[in-house]
Amino acid sequence: MTTDNDILHAIYQVICDRKNNPGENSYTSSLLKGGIDKILKKVGEEATEVIIAAKGGVEQEIVYETADLIFHLLVLLGHQNIPPEAVYNELRRRFGISGIAEKAARNAPAH
Repeated sequence: MTTDNDILHAIYQVICDRKNNPGENSYTSSLLKGGIDKILKKVGEEATEVIIAAKGGVEQEIVYETADLIFHLLVLLGHQNIPPEAVYNELRRRFGISGIAEKAARNAPAH
């Protein structure tokens, strides 16, 4: 793997494979089989664990919990058939735009 998003792409591909070819002893398959509620519960749990780790300030715990959160977000994307590239493209679109201005543009009434 040569770039940072290569690993994300590789993990996403495994998630898609598990979705199409569930494995009996696969954690990813069990999440996908549990459906959106099970996946969302895990995303929420992992987000909370990132917050707790960040409050604790131990770098390795923050890294570990962040990796867990990213993995579960990728499972969510896979479940919803959204490729990670859609997220990358949205981040590229926002890059260089003030967060305040970008948020205001999303909330502006349509004419």
